[in-house]
Amino acid sequence: MSISGTELREAVTQGVTASDEALIVDIADGRTITVPLAWFPRLAHGTPTERANWRLIGGGVGIHWPDLDEDISVESLLAGRRSGETQESLRRWLQARKAG
Repeated sequence: MSISGTELREAVTQGVTASDEALIVDIADGRTITVPLAWFPRLAHGTPTERANWRLIGGGVGIHWPDLDEDISVESLLAGRRSGETQESLRRWLQARKAG
């Protein structure tokens, strides 16, 4: 899949919803991206309250969840890229959550 520079310049987030099954991102140009929440394990392991606590970064080209230490770019969603986190990193993060 090829994404033009114009598409990326217009890909600014205006809204985010994360259910138990999906991450839904509304883009300012009218598009909506929906991906399985399982693509992003930290979001999948988060509580509804943690998933609802997000903020835009980079002028809206990215989304940050401070409670889950997760950042996702709109570009990667448009390209269909899942989280690149390793299983070892996720395991350490999950252990730290249990300890905290």
